[in-house]
Amino acid sequence: MIRRSQLYVPGNNERMIRKAALELSPDSVILDLEDSVPPEEKDIARDLLMRIVPQLDWGTKEVCVRVNPMWTPYFYKDIELVLKLDVVKCVVVPKAEVPLDFVYQATGRSVEPLIETARGFIKMEEIVRSEGVAAVSYGVADFALSVGGHHRAYEGNQAIKTLVVAAARAYGVEPIDKVYFDLKDLEGFRRECAEAKALGFVGKQVIHPSQIPIANEVFSPTEEEIRQAEKIVKAYEEARARGRGAIRVDDQLVDYVHYQLARRLLEYARRTQSR
Repeated sequence: MIRRSQLYVPGNNERMIRKAALELSPDSVILDLEDSVPPEEKDIARDLLMRIVPQLDWGTKEVCVRVNPMWTPYFYKDIELVLKLDVVKCVVVPKAEVPLDFVYQATGRSVEPLIETARGFIKMEEIVRSEGVAAVSYGVADFALSVGGHHRAYEGNQAIKTLVVAAARAYGVEPIDKVYFDLKDLEGFRRECAEAKALGFVGKQVIHPSQIPIANEVFSPTEEEIRQAEKIVKAYEEARARGRGAIRVDDQLVDYVHYQLARRLLEYARRTQSR
């Protein structure tokens, strides 16, 4: 599964759901039953998803549902809906604060927790290593609310980003970077994608169609990155056959870890190009 871009779509907006399925090209579509759907629309949204989601051709997209927090009266109805929709492959759990094994065990779908509260960050390792967790993301607005701060103070917070990446990678889970709120600032969005990629994130959650192609581009290896990786792999394997474990490639030291990084990039490039 490739998750360079994960598009949030309001679960009560039929036009946007159809557009996400048939016209747009995110790797994942997150049909949202939480923040974008007001309480009086929750039942309507579930009925709409039940009616139209099975009818649409989702192609290679991963179809997800963001359920409501588990302490709300909506959570179990959302889970019941997921069980009825075979096309849904992932449950996105907002404001995760406890291990989520039961979500996977109850649905058989992969799980993506959103770390959005002070308690969630403290418990992040337990949450991420839950059975069935395939990816993890985080939210700075809800986190700022939970700690009494301002979301702008956390938008570029490197400590938070590093903690999310480290927890994810420690347990073989894909780290997905947070949403970018300024819909007009596409250059700012691109910069944040590039920074997230450099930190180890594999993709970005997006909230507008204009952000999708940028995320898909940035989180895909460039031709230059592929050429350099191929060069490193070839040179290192030739040197290793002669009994050498560290070599010089373009005036840069290359040892086993650089060889492994290059191989990982080439494998990921093959996966993205096959889509």
